[in-house]
Amino acid sequence: MDFGERLGEATRAGLLTGLRGLIQAAVGLAAGVPLFVLSVVSIALMPIGVGFVLAPAALLALRGFATLQRTWASEWSGVAIPSPYRPEPDAAQLSWRRLKWLYGDPATWRDLLWSIVNIPVVMLLGLLPASLMVYGLEGVVVVPWLSQITAYGWGPFWPLEDWGAVGIVGSIALGIPLMLLGIVGGPSILKGHALFCQSLLAPTRAALARRVHVLTESRSETVDASAAELRRIERDLHDGAQARLVALSMNIGLAQELMKQDPAAAQELLSEARSASGQALTELRDLVRGIHPPVLAERGLDGAVRALALSVPLPIDVRIELPGRPDAPVESAGYFAVAEVLANIAKHSGAQRAWIQIEHRRGALVMIVGDDGIGGADPHGGSGLRGIERRLAAFDGTIAVTSPSGGPTVVTMELPCALSSPKTSPSSGTA
Repeated sequence: MDFGERLGEATRAGLLTGLRGLIQAAVGLAAGVPLFVLSVVSIALMPIGVGFVLAPAALLALRGFATLQRTWASEWSGVAIPSPYRPEPDAAQLSWRRLKWLYGDPATWRDLLWSIVNIPVVMLLGLLPASLMVYGLEGVVVVPWLSQITAYGWGPFWPLEDWGAVGIVGSIALGIPLMLLGIVGGPSILKGHALFCQSLLAPTRAALARRVHVLTESRSETVDASAAELRRIERDLHDGAQARLVALSMNIGLAQELMKQDPAAAQELLSEARSASGQALTELRDLVRGIHPPVLAERGLDGAVRALALSVPLPIDVRIELPGRPDAPVESAGYFAVAEVLANIAKHSGAQRAWIQIEHRRGALVMIVGDDGIGGADPHGGSGLRGIERRLAAFDGTIAVTSPSGGPTVVTMELPCALSSPKTSPSSGTA
């Protein structure tokens, strides 16, 4: 790449940076002030009850604005700002529960502080790259041009004829460095604003410490669950397929000894051996299917869940909209989580119908399984839902259960993930 191409590329990048800075300054002023005022007023109106309605909407809108800034910092400046918010609790649609969730989250108050402190900072750092380029361009092009047309009396401009050649050269000499500073230094200036936002919008050290503690517990539970799964596989192999294979070997050995003396008895032993080999093969297939179903590898989560729904003895409405496939470990965790919920429905719910909805939104695989049964499912009352929670926690996933007495029961599971191998169209139907 020659000098001209590099200069053109740097100029385009600088102009883009200037435009992004202008966008951040405009949005910071237009959204930051109203959201700060609305949030403060809604909090102040809490004693008379109006704030119970206004505060959640205002604070959630402020979160959306802060989340937008996190996205810009990551995509435009390469500064990652993780989301610091605590997970939304069950039944958060209730005003008092939502208020408790919002008010109890330190990130809410940091967002509020950032929204007002950000205004002077973004006005300075956001406008600076474009201002340097515009002021430098004025010194290089506009001032010399105006001086010339004024000197010849071509326009009613301010008197620049006294500048002379020295003044024009000085204007150009000052304008060129300013333009270069705006073009070359613009990304660094914009990154400075992103780092400022990171200081207020990123998780605090205390939050990170809590996160590490949660991940440590999750890892410990995952290791325990994996060890238990290995013991189960070993037990199934020892008590099932291995025992049948040992019996098969013994029958074949006896048949060989009886082949000449008693062909009929040998034939009977060989028949038993053939039956035992078929049963051992079936048990091995079931065991493999319990580790990673072949249909999951071949047809993905969509096909595997539909096949799973067909095995449940009640009608299940299946709606799946996935534009691609998650990574294999996430896909497997999602499949077995849905399988466990369906097993609970078949055993305990007394339901007449059930439904499954799977989609990818906001960077997460969202799986919703519900039924019209008797309700009363307790996430902490049995090993099934607790096992799902452990399985999902290994991938930073969550599970929420809504199951009032009398039903319906709705289990919502989320697994953060990205999708690959996009498909041409989603699918839906009834199993």
